[in-house]
Amino acid sequence: MIHYPDALEIIFSKFKKRNIKPIIVGGYIRDTLLGRDSKDIDIELYGIESLESVEKILAEFGKVISVGKSFGVCKLLYKNLDLDFSLPRTETKISIGHKGFKVSTSANLDFKTAASRRDFTLNAIGFDVENKIFLDPYNGREALKQKVLHFVDKKSFVEDPLRILRAVQFSSRFNFSMSEELFSLCHEMVAENMLDELPKERIYEEMKKLLLQSKKPSVGFILLKSLGAFSYFKELLSLDEESLGTTLLSLDTMATQLTNEPQTNITLMLALLTHSLDLDQRISFLEKLSDEKKLLPCVLKLQECHLKHIMSDAQLMRLACTTKLQHCVLFHLCLYPVNAAIYLDIQKRAHQMGILYTAVQALIQGRDLIALGMKPSVEFSQILQNTYEAQMQGKFATKAEALIWLGKELFS
Repeated sequence: MIHYPDALEIIFSKFKKRNIKPIIVGGYIRDTLLGRDSKDIDIELYGIESLESVEKILAEFGKVISVGKSFGVCKLLYKNLDLDFSLPRTETKISIGHKGFKVSTSANLDFKTAASRRDFTLNAIGFDVENKIFLDPYNGREALKQKVLHFVDKKSFVEDPLRILRAVQFSSRFNFSMSEELFSLCHEMVAENMLDELPKERIYEEMKKLLLQSKKPSVGFILLKSLGAFSYFKELLSLDEESLGTTLLSLDTMATQLTNEPQTNITLMLALLTHSLDLDQRISFLEKLSDEKKLLPCVLKLQECHLKHIMSDAQLMRLACTTKLQHCVLFHLCLYPVNAAIYLDIQKRAHQMGILYTAVQALIQGRDLIALGMKPSVEFSQILQNTYEAQMQGKFATKAEALIWLGKELFS
């Protein structure tokens, strides 16, 4: 028995009146059986021919978004639930890559046939909400009990190279082992360079799940290496066993220190993952993953942030102007835990100084120069910069003291 939000009953009753059978499928079933919370619910609708008809029924419950008409999918945000409604479908491979499929929907398709397109048996479980029964033609529940990841269909699995990375991140996230057949199949796909068929955006999404949703991301990277996938992430091949071990340990440590900001987390993870590579390798690795303009400079800036054993207040304030000190502290704590006491002391000092997350606020602004009788000029920025530097050096601590210092500098 699967317990789903009561708010769905009114929607399901609408479908039932029209002889449409809703079946909850995919990740929600998997996560619920694993004892994990999820607000993302996928629902397949049997007995209806067109997506337009689905959208008309759903319209009274909120804004319906057609996110994949060609795939027979629409989305509804309803009472804090992220609902995906789809028609049962089959997929036929027509070209290389992750998207090279012809999709055919059918109201008369049976669940077993529709589920045969899914990647893993644990994702091919359905729940018939009308009859309150599981639909499990590929023994996905047994795989969940045994903590084994296995493909649904060997022929269809190899048609989508993204499934190699999905297998890795699922194994890492859920602490599952791959079946021997699945491991061998993924190994063969890697050897045939099938990862080269994928757009970097899809690879990046799977890597983010591996890095941010695993208790031990190291499990995934060890698996990638065992599968021969470092031939794709060739920069990682340059790491010797000691460097790789240190790197993977730092990722596992970071997994216990995640912030509430996903972008911060992925920046920290990638900075740790690539810290032992030379600069050209870091750049090529990151550019292979993503075209995000801010990602590469943020990662490199974090790696250039060096916390010394003894840092003056002025040094800390200067560093806070270029990066968030808290992120710099986290980076060092994960990478050099033997020096944890030093970094925690820096963290404490930065917090007391109010610069742990932001640069120190300049006491003197442009308007203060104008108040002193100065007219805006090209010299303004240099004067402000010199004053700010003096502030960081501790030559004054209040605005009144700053104005006295500035007066002496300008008019003495």
